[in-house]
Amino acid sequence: MNETIRDLDPTDQEILRILQHDASITHKQLSDKLHKSIATIHERIRKLKNLGYILKTVAILDRKKINRNLIAFSQVLLNDHTAETLKGFEDAVAKYPEVMECFQMTGSFDFVLRVATSDMEAYHDFYRNKLAILPNITTVQSFFVLSETKSETAYPI
Repeated sequence: MNETIRDLDPTDQEILRILQHDASITHKQLSDKLHKSIATIHERIRKLKNLGYILKTVAILDRKKINRNLIAFSQVLLNDHTAETLKGFEDAVAKYPEVMECFQMTGSFDFVLRVATSDMEAYHDFYRNKLAILPNITTVQSFFVLSETKSETAYPI
């Protein structure tokens, strides 16, 4: 069965809301907040993981403190759209640590990449020695972030 958020009861939905904002919260803290037993919270979180609602638990780092000062959104157009070419491109860029996200798109470009590097020189190195040498690329158009107004990881539930 393909579960959706509508299939979850309000307690499970609230667990997801809370965990999206602070995954380090303990089961005890969650149980106090939601007025449920620790065992119930533990079981519900296990169920949410098993159903695929919770994919992984991570720490979100301050990119500037780890020297990822430059963010680029790079649009990529391929000259061939066979399944093999698309998969080959996806597999290749997924291996690059600079590529934080890769989306296949509709519209004028085939893919949009979110790329994080230390500076313009590092981006240039990434572009010249990794991205531009991939086969079947026709065009790469990059846009560089000047400021960040909002960066959210939590989806509204």
